[in-house]
Amino acid sequence: MMLDVLERLGRQALFAFDPETAHGLSIRALACGLPVARAPRLDPALRVTVAGLDFPNPLGMAAGYDKNAEVPDALLALGFGFAEVGTVTPLPQAGNPKPRIFRLAQDGAVINRLGFNNEGHEAAERRLVARRDRPGVVGVNIGANKESQDRAADYEEGVMRFAPLASYLTVNISSPNTPGLRDMQARASLAELLARVVAARAAAGRRLPVFLKIAPDLGAADLDDIAAEVLDKRIDGVIVSNTTIGRADLRDRQRAEAGGLSGRPLFERSTAVLARMRKLLGPDLAIIGVGGVDSAETALEKILAGADLVQLYTGMIYAGPALPARILTGLSRHVAAARVKSIAELRDRRLEAWAAKPI
Repeated sequence: MMLDVLERLGRQALFAFDPETAHGLSIRALACGLPVARAPRLDPALRVTVAGLDFPNPLGMAAGYDKNAEVPDALLALGFGFAEVGTVTPLPQAGNPKPRIFRLAQDGAVINRLGFNNEGHEAAERRLVARRDRPGVVGVNIGANKESQDRAADYEEGVMRFAPLASYLTVNISSPNTPGLRDMQARASLAELLARVVAARAAAGRRLPVFLKIAPDLGAADLDDIAAEVLDKRIDGVIVSNTTIGRADLRDRQRAEAGGLSGRPLFERSTAVLARMRKLLGPDLAIIGVGGVDSAETALEKILAGADLVQLYTGMIYAGPALPARILTGLSRHVAAARVKSIAELRDRRLEAWAAKPI
């Protein structure tokens, strides 16, 4: 009870600040060992093996929160089965002008136009080297600098830099906040990029999993092309999805702000795109579902639609640091009610229904 009270007070205090200041304060708090959240019960039924990696549970923190690899172990301590740091770019960059994060409280959503603000490869590498002997699955999300003359080379550099340190790498070409970045999802550009990424991984001498993070705003033909290139280049999986540029059915007064929309309004479309991608990729490649996860039920629905793992970020802004434990407790109940031995057995049970939804 006392933890619940402290959590509510902490969230109210953070919401008194503008969103970017609040985010920075939350990173500082985690770095100092706060907040003290309930440790979730370890449930063997939630363990999953994906892309050769063993996850204690399928719930992860998405990229965008811990951009500079400052608190991955603190996030794991909240109950997350894995944490993804980044997006990191070769050179530090300030990102877009402030203000650039907007809470849409009426919609349970956030709009951001950060623009890959981060301290660069060197700072993230230094922190990951310092934690390299600690347990836990920590992925690194890599991107390209805004002013780069060869963006594919930036991704190659990210692979070479972080292959020795990461549990997996994510190639992020789906942020709407770097001009022209999403154009790399077009088939010819994607084919070249993935070929260069795979070659860089081979040169790094460690065959760690590589995932591709895609946008939710793609059409059916785009998804066909992406799936074909992922299969051709033998990429290990796809993360569905990044933020959306769509603005349908929003109520908050800040709904017209430019940037990528995340949170509850993204759930429906991102889950439908996820299911379509599962049908295109087949049963074996990994899919991580992201977008609108804020409860055990929404996390489970991603899995029923075809996800092996799920990630969240915006949901914790509104629900607080106890959310991972609550979701995991709920998932354990759902697994027990379904009378299966592993949550992985629930994957795809609503695949057809979700794949049939319009996008």
